[in-house]
Amino acid sequence: MGLFERYLTLWVALGIAAGVALGVVMPGFFQTIAGIEIAHVNLIVAVLIWVMIYPMMIQIDWSSIKDVGKKPRGLVLTLVVNWLIKPFTMAALGVLFFKVVFAPWVDPQSASEYIAGMILLGVAPCTAMVFVWSQLVKGDASYTLVQVSVNDLIMIFAFAPIAAFLLGVTDVTVPWQTLLLSTILYVVLPLVAGVLTRHALQQRSPTAVGDFVARLKPWSITGLIATVVLLFGFQAQTILDKPLVIAMIAVPLLLQTYGIFLLSWVGARLLKLPHDIAGPACLIGTSNFFELAVAVAISLFGLHSGAALATVVGVLVEVPVMLSLVALVNRWGKQAPAARLAQATGHGPQGPLA
Repeated sequence: MGLFERYLTLWVALGIAAGVALGVVMPGFFQTIAGIEIAHVNLIVAVLIWVMIYPMMIQIDWSSIKDVGKKPRGLVLTLVVNWLIKPFTMAALGVLFFKVVFAPWVDPQSASEYIAGMILLGVAPCTAMVFVWSQLVKGDASYTLVQVSVNDLIMIFAFAPIAAFLLGVTDVTVPWQTLLLSTILYVVLPLVAGVLTRHALQQRSPTAVGDFVARLKPWSITGLIATVVLLFGFQAQTILDKPLVIAMIAVPLLLQTYGIFLLSWVGARLLKLPHDIAGPACLIGTSNFFELAVAVAISLFGLHSGAALATVVGVLVEVPVMLSLVALVNRWGKQAPAARLAQATGHGPQGPLA
């Protein structure tokens, strides 16, 4: 591992601190950056995410995508977790904490809005950042693309009905421009660029793709840290003004994230998925499409609503939490070969992904 990857957690922590500090010192600058958007999609953040996932797209071997149907278990795991489990557990945790546990300290109207924001996060599985997490756990790039693409397709039809059911309303206005533009910016454009780049590099030499991706890795990590700085800079004053509320919202979000990950990991073990498929499958179900969740919360409840704040807290906790899960995937993945060897020789239990 290079310097950037080895100390990634430290760089992200410094990025969080820098974002909050700069957001307080230079609020006008971040307000200007926040205003550069189309259909609630911030174009600066989109460019930085593009920089992050472009190296991942270059590694996609299109000749192997046709074989995904021969090993559908990883895709099935992702879809079951994303659409049959995650939205409903998120709603249940929101009700438990804000209608019961935190009820003495939160008024009913605010509690309902916080729950609504959490639900919107739960109904929006990740479509962009998961390429970064997949790369960090050495996931199968082609399989990750298929998983994300199928999720995007299902989201177009399932997001509004599930959100409406869980929110208890009959008319959920989905900002289709946001959904479609995000898919184009975060998946389609970098994918096309990656395909063209890979084709051109393969014409040079068999090692050109690997060498080029290796040179891009520092830029990919830099894009991640810059994104963290911007996201925390945008919400710096909110973080300082409402630390208790943010902490209360973060508790069920953290439980949901780690709980869904552990459930997915157990499922991956039972299905005997290989590490390069199990890792991304678990992380896709764990992370959120926060851009869409924030946009829907603002359009339904208003910019300064509790629902919007809850989705923003989802953004705040996502990167640090996902990095911790990446570390777990990598650690457990390293243990798997030794466990398989022990099982084969009769000297140990079955490994996590045997």
